[in-house]
Amino acid sequence: MSTRTDTQSSALHVADSHDLIRVHGARENNLKDVHVEIPKRRLTVFTGVSGSGKSSLVFSTIAAESQRLINETYSAFVQGFMPTLARPDVDVLDGLTTAIIVDQQRMGADPRSTVGTATDANAMLRILFSRLGTPHIGSAQAFSFNVASISGAGAVTVERAGQKMKERRAFSVTGGMCPRCEGRGSVNDIDLTQLYDDSKSLNGGALTIPGYSMDGWYGRIFSGCGFFDPDKPIREFTKKELNDLLHKEPTKIKVDGINLTYEGLIPKIQKSMLSKDVDSLQSHIRAFVERAVTFTICPECDGTRLNEGARSSKINGISIADACAMQISDLAKWVRGLDEPSVAPLLTTLQQVLDSFVEIGLGYLSLARPSGTLSGGEAQRVKMIRHLGSSLTDVTYVFDEPTTGLHPHDIQRMNDLLLRLRDKGNTVLVVEHKPETIAIADHVVDLGPGAGTAGGTVCFEGTVEGLRAGDTITGRHLDDRAALKDTVRTPTGTLEIRGATANNLRDVDVDIPLGVLVVVTGVAGSGKSSLMHGSVPAGAGVVSVDQGAIRGSRRSNPATYTGLLDPIRKAFAKANGVKPALFSANSEGACPTCNGAGVIYTDLAMMAGVATTCEECEGKRFQASVLDYHFGGRDISEVLAMSVTEAEEFFRAGEARTPAAHAILHRLADVGLGYLSLGQPLTTLSGGERQRLKLATHLSEKGGVYVLDEPTTGLHLADVEQLLGLLDRLVESGKSVIVIEHHQAVMAHADWIIDLGPGAGHDGGRIVFEGTPADLVAARSTLTGEHLAAYVGIDR
Repeated sequence: MSTRTDTQSSALHVADSHDLIRVHGARENNLKDVHVEIPKRRLTVFTGVSGSGKSSLVFSTIAAESQRLINETYSAFVQGFMPTLARPDVDVLDGLTTAIIVDQQRMGADPRSTVGTATDANAMLRILFSRLGTPHIGSAQAFSFNVASISGAGAVTVERAGQKMKERRAFSVTGGMCPRCEGRGSVNDIDLTQLYDDSKSLNGGALTIPGYSMDGWYGRIFSGCGFFDPDKPIREFTKKELNDLLHKEPTKIKVDGINLTYEGLIPKIQKSMLSKDVDSLQSHIRAFVERAVTFTICPECDGTRLNEGARSSKINGISIADACAMQISDLAKWVRGLDEPSVAPLLTTLQQVLDSFVEIGLGYLSLARPSGTLSGGEAQRVKMIRHLGSSLTDVTYVFDEPTTGLHPHDIQRMNDLLLRLRDKGNTVLVVEHKPETIAIADHVVDLGPGAGTAGGTVCFEGTVEGLRAGDTITGRHLDDRAALKDTVRTPTGTLEIRGATANNLRDVDVDIPLGVLVVVTGVAGSGKSSLMHGSVPAGAGVVSVDQGAIRGSRRSNPATYTGLLDPIRKAFAKANGVKPALFSANSEGACPTCNGAGVIYTDLAMMAGVATTCEECEGKRFQASVLDYHFGGRDISEVLAMSVTEAEEFFRAGEARTPAAHAILHRLADVGLGYLSLGQPLTTLSGGERQRLKLATHLSEKGGVYVLDEPTTGLHLADVEQLLGLLDRLVESGKSVIVIEHHQAVMAHADWIIDLGPGAGHDGGRIVFEGTPADLVAARSTLTGEHLAAYVGIDR
């Protein structure tokens, strides 16, 4: 045996010297030559006001480059099937490890996607039932609601010993899909009165379906198909003509020498609108679908999505439909009680997956829950499940506000999970605003000092104690505590909810006071969203601002999304005596070389595409002739380059006074987006910015009751103060504001609190407290009361 000398043992091995992720000269989005050194195998939290550059540094630079380098290890053929990623705008990125990104992107809103299919739980349950279920009905796909049962027979030609001969072959696939609802769990009925006005003819404008105009292709098809007279009122159609209009199968026709396909209105609507998730449709089409279509639970499968065969096979009296409908915490107990040595490895793995749901605070969900109905925080935690039991170490885990949607009671559990990932030898990078999570960091990087162009620099790097002592916005606000109100407002009326039973609600009756600021709170899964989004009576004049993603391409910007561009275009057109369409980069005024994009994209197949600034318009997006027209001394490209604050001043008074534009800009400034430029692509906005942009667009709506779903998501501690001011102004202007919220500062500021619980899932769904924040703190009868009392500093 050889012995080491002291010099050998004390000398650092060269492989152990790579303990830092070094970022030098990062310039993605608004980052200004950022230099940071992040310790590996530690928990680093990135803080800063919304829009300061946290996501640009963590996701667009560090995580993006890690993923790009991993993709480059595959062959060019494989890379052709993967998303193409460009190298981030950074000088040096050193010491990267494999990055696993757990973001807040909503899970696919496909109507067939459930919590079970989005994780591995359903796949394992299907195998379990195919092996143990009695009666035995087939393989695992016989229990899948995404596989239809089909069979067929026919002659096939085979060649044997140089001779061709025909043989009869038959095949069958046993699937689990319910044939009535095609695995969706619900069926739809269409109200024909919402499709057309039967007193009018087609040429007279009978159709009321969005996009079905007689001026375009549809008009050409209906006029030339010959199945009915387009000048005859629909109520005078014969039974055959009406059937052809509504139900005819796709049929080839020739109109003016052009080959076209005619199809009845109902199958066409079902393919183009009803096969998609309602929430993913454009707003005017969604309004039509909600008006014209009624969705009811499938009478054949009772909403389970499965056919009779799949429902008939059982283990200990439980079918796969029963198992998927159970609360996951109950399902985990049931699986633990199965003792079958023949499937022991499967049971062990399934048990671990289900226990991970419970451990991460999602035990109240069921596997049958549609994945599109999960909140951003729930979706993020579902994605975390597959990483909890992983044996991988030296991985970089990247989290985007993992405490979103969590009650203060649940944040400690999330903190424990983050620390556990770190203690296994992983690097954990977290973008976060909550002081409870910042407090557990080994290393803090604070970006700022402001948002947008006023941010993008590192204000502080070091320990939490150093941050608290430092003179940065985050450091100064880290120990902020909102005080309880001395007096609360008096309600002007009540919004009555009676017998609410949506999801886990247990026949809830509640009177929500109007004319005041009401906070609905409770642990995650207690029934808050079910109460406010699923139980408010129709016609109550409620304007709901949820956390659904803003859908927009790189051509969309705050000006187009809010409708601000319409009054601006009209003002330019009126001042110059030309058409408004000239002042749209998506219409007649667009630069012909780049089609109004400002950049020219070159697709390089499996390599990242290259975007080069258009030489013709120099990135301004408009034709040169359009830029000769001025309004208030500025051309349209200069107006779109203004920040909201500048534009608000510009359109307020003087030659450029435009009240309609100024009103929209004032709302944008009101929600704290004064730093955004009007022409900034929506795809570059952070999550918090998008939600506030959505809130600004809803502020103009006529409804008297606003329901806001966690408006503090993505907001820095300093921005929460501004939000509270906005909520107060809304109430003082005569609106009723109901906020679903976990943030203690908003609870403390409320006039009335409704607390649901006491637990999640079937342990929740009841009102456990109604009253003022002061009464809640004094009683301390609920988890919320305990945490709010600790927050405002009132001891027992």
